[in-house]
Amino acid sequence: MQAFRIWDVNQKTFYLRNNQLVAGYLQGPNTKLEEKIDVVTIEPHAMFLGIHGGKLCLACVKSGNEIKLGLEPVNITDLSRNNEEDKRFAFIRSDSGPTTSFESAACPGWFLCTALETDQPVGLTNAPQDAVQVTKFYFQQDQ
Repeated sequence: MQAFRIWDVNQKTFYLRNNQLVAGYLQGPNTKLEEKIDVVTIEPHAMFLGIHGGKLCLACVKSGNEIKLGLEPVNITDLSRNNEEDKRFAFIRSDSGPTTSFESAACPGWFLCTALETDQPVGLTNAPQDAVQVTKFYFQQDQ
C-alpha cells in the first residue's frame, strides 16, 4: 500500500466531514485534516483507493438507477482483483500530462469528481466534459 496526496486542478484537497469525503481549501491548522489516498495497485493502471490507512475504501455504489461514490469500511489490503464483489472498489487511472483522472472499473464512463464550489462531497460523474465538475486531479506520492 502506498500513500498519495490528491488535489483537483482548482487546488481543493480531500478531507473527511461527517463521514463523507469532501473537497475544499484547507488553510492554517486545518491543513492537517487533509486525507491522503491509500493505493493498492492491481494492474498497471487499475487500483483500489482508500483513506484512513486503507480502512475506508472508495466505491462505486449503484442504488436503483443512481450511481454515486461511497466510502465503505473495508480494509484495502483484503480486496482482491479476482473477486467480482470487489470490482466496485477499483478505479482506472488515466494520466494526461501533469493531471490524472479516475474512472470506476465497475461503472465504466463514471469518473471521480469534485464540485466547483468548495466543501462539497467528492462524487462520480458520467459527464466529465461538463464544466460544473472537476475530474482532473494532481496525484503525487506522499513523501
